[in-house]
Amino acid sequence: MALSGIEIFKLLPKTNCGDCGVPTCLAFAMSLAAGKAELSKCPHVSEEAKSKLEEASAPPIRPVTIGTGANAIKTGGETVLFRHEKRFENPPGIAAVITDNSSNDEIAGRLARFKNLQYERVGKHLRAELICAKCESNDAAKYTTLLKKIMEQSDAALILATGNSEIMEEALKITAEHKPLIYAATVENLAQMAELAKTYNCPLAAKGENLQQLVELSEKLTASGVKDIVLDSGARNLKQVFEDQVAIRRGALASKFKPLGFPTIVFPAEMTQDPMKEALIASIFVAKYGGIVVLSDFQGESLFPLLVERMNIFTDPQRPLATTEGIYEIGGPGENSPVVLTSNFSLTYFIVSGEIEASRVPTYLLIKDTEGLSVMTAWAAGKFSADTISQFVKKCGIADKVSHRKIIIPGYIAAESGGLEEELDGWEIQIGPREAAHLPGYLREWK
Repeated sequence: MALSGIEIFKLLPKTNCGDCGVPTCLAFAMSLAAGKAELSKCPHVSEEAKSKLEEASAPPIRPVTIGTGANAIKTGGETVLFRHEKRFENPPGIAAVITDNSSNDEIAGRLARFKNLQYERVGKHLRAELICAKCESNDAAKYTTLLKKIMEQSDAALILATGNSEIMEEALKITAEHKPLIYAATVENLAQMAELAKTYNCPLAAKGENLQQLVELSEKLTASGVKDIVLDSGARNLKQVFEDQVAIRRGALASKFKPLGFPTIVFPAEMTQDPMKEALIASIFVAKYGGIVVLSDFQGESLFPLLVERMNIFTDPQRPLATTEGIYEIGGPGENSPVVLTSNFSLTYFIVSGEIEASRVPTYLLIKDTEGLSVMTAWAAGKFSADTISQFVKKCGIADKVSHRKIIIPGYIAAESGGLEEELDGWEIQIGPREAAHLPGYLREWK
């Protein structure tokens, strides 16, 4: 159970030294309670207090990391049932299956799609992170050959899928340093898989035939010393999987039932043969409440919508989705290209950049940080006014990229044009259209 600020304060040294960056211990305690500070910032807290605070602040769903390096995926760590209550913490990892019975061409194609299907959106890099390497041959040599190919040709985090503990051990000998997810411990192989997870320090998935059996497996794994667990209820039809996902999340958060306090893995790949239906099912579990979502393959028309959905759901609802401030070059602009200014609200950025692309006029798009607010809202709040815009224009470097001194501002802030001309000596402030849909025609006639 989360501690209040006063309860945390009682465990702090009460020196008011300020070494944590906050003037008083009480203020620091309140920041800890609100999740705005980390306990490690206090250098004087006792080990006993640290142990109590860390235990009390641990999320009811344990965070589990799969993989290493830049493409490691962290799942779990959730604290709320509904996004509007606070925020969801760790986006689900998205995986595709590659089997060791696949042809070389099929393996190469899936690895190529994993590598190439990556997207930039709102200044964020969107991609899938995992490959589920499935052993269908029951041949250790064939399976390890597949794993070597995957590791050589991709940076994917791995899910090792075989119920044969002997083959799993051979696989772990060559993959353990990449911290793969071991899939899966069942009633039949629980002891062997648990031992492998501890020996090679890798997370372990538990697969039951139903929720009751899954709880029993989770309790046994925890008792054996396995800490990083991923849960699979074993259901493979949409209705039952959905019910299980909700039950697991509610059990962990509402009832504080520790055997269910782990992230989950779901398999839309095993629920249908229809690729579009599979994508639809996957979209459900991106929202509720898959920790890892396993697809049969990666295809752009299904992967991109899932990545965008995931990004939207796993942003903080208390913070507007924003684009990074800076200069965006659209269509390969040069020194004589127009310069368009707008706010960094993500929807504004996408609409404006899309209309600029449609105009086929190479353009510099200046994105001013307005804390994620739209043009009109930012202007009304004083975050998109002549003084703040002029400072941005002076420091962003656009003057070094163009030979002219003309900036197109949104029509909605036409009232700022006079102030901008005073602040930006030598610049001509041009008032653009009020609606982005009129930008293509405006840019084609721009001088």
